[in-house]
Amino acid sequence: MQTEQTTGSELLLRDTIVKVNLSDIAENMRLIREMCGEDVAVMPVIKANGYGHGAVGIAPTLIESGAAYLAVATLTEALELRQAYPDYPLFILGHTPARLSDIVVENRITQTIVSLSQAQALSEAAQKAGTVAKIHLKVDTGFHRLGIYDEEEFWQICQLPGLEVEGIFSHLALVNDEEDELQYRRLTDMIARLEARGLSFRYKHIADSISLVDYPQYRLNMVRPGALIYGLRGFHKGYLPVRQCISFESRISQIHDIRAGEGVGYDYLWRAPKDTRIGTLPFGYSDGYPRNMRDKGYVTIHGVKCPILGVICMDQCMVDLTDVPQAQEGDLAIVYGNGENNTMSIQEACELAGTNKNEIVARILARPPRVYVK
Repeated sequence: MQTEQTTGSELLLRDTIVKVNLSDIAENMRLIREMCGEDVAVMPVIKANGYGHGAVGIAPTLIESGAAYLAVATLTEALELRQAYPDYPLFILGHTPARLSDIVVENRITQTIVSLSQAQALSEAAQKAGTVAKIHLKVDTGFHRLGIYDEEEFWQICQLPGLEVEGIFSHLALVNDEEDELQYRRLTDMIARLEARGLSFRYKHIADSISLVDYPQYRLNMVRPGALIYGLRGFHKGYLPVRQCISFESRISQIHDIRAGEGVGYDYLWRAPKDTRIGTLPFGYSDGYPRNMRDKGYVTIHGVKCPILGVICMDQCMVDLTDVPQAQEGDLAIVYGNGENNTMSIQEACELAGTNKNEIVARILARPPRVYVK
């Protein structure tokens, strides 16, 4: 038996919604923990509003499933979670400007450190507050995005008062086996050099969703699954039967019968080759649907694929209802499903839009209400 809950008001104020299956998220977490073993901590990444699934809404399921931390990219994302979960460990993977160090300390958020100056600012904020701030050192092993690769700078950071250096980590570029191995060795070599000088780290991590499956030897004692939590598969060597947890749904708001030659939408970039029945749906690119899906995307109504016609609007789009003569206003339209019953999976959507799965789900904005199914 399924139960549903929404974020915010129980009254759904739109016909366009995002449905998230919390049971599937819990099962995906179970599979990850089982694969990695009891000695490896799991830090699920719920940045970008939980990859479009709703960070605050899915957090309880992840916490119940044994998440060691909830990881985000920015301070604003962390503060949203801190307000909802006052005591749970939160981790910022990205850079936080030094001027905001007081906020990080006040809210007991573990911060990624990418420079000595950033660490000094956090140290001063922690001392001023009479507390200790937890940090993880970011090692630049070749990605050249964030981090440093300077033993002496790391050493100086670790000597600063008011800081607990809890962890050290990096991120793979995922170019090929040789490059991945080189990055991993750079991280472990840096750890070895720092440990030889008397330092110790509770957590060591480099594995994301792909590498925790494909490279068991890179798991160290913590992994950072993001896409894998949501059932988005990117691995190539190993296998984990995770399930897609999200669907995107709308309903027909109006139906028009148009004649051959008439145009639909902006610039009439689609004209009817014959008399056609079209339906208007209340979702568009401001809900995160890719605008470049024009004339190649589709929705599923009564199990039938209904092509999107013409330019996708900011808030609406039009579809061809010719093959579903029984369709009526108010009928359900599946925008993204799990690939079954003629629905478009996230994988198919990313291929049509020319991007990756993470972008497809992360770009689904907060505007459509999230409905959580359990």
